[in-house]
Amino acid sequence: MNTITTTGHHLAAGFAAVCPKAPPGAQVHVDDIMGYVLWGVGILFLLGIVISIGAVVGGRVFGMPHASKAGVVGLVMVFVAVIGYLILPGILDAMLGSGCI
Repeated sequence: MNTITTTGHHLAAGFAAVCPKAPPGAQVHVDDIMGYVLWGVGILFLLGIVISIGAVVGGRVFGMPHASKAGVVGLVMVFVAVIGYLILPGILDAMLGSGCI
């Protein structure tokens, strides 16, 4: 039983030294894709804010309280998403570390 455990530890230590590595020249494409995603998410945040403010104003002007409530909920959800967008990458970096398995 002890030799099996020791062998398992040696195998696990060997696998722990493996770190993923991108192929040469891939970083340029990854940076492009990440830039597109960053701009897309920013545009979606702005659209969410504009549409939510429009729902609040439209609900007040036309006397539709449900539209106003939905607009307020939309604004709150956009701000929660923005906070999550800023916080979650740091949490993932802390959990994953250097990326080595």
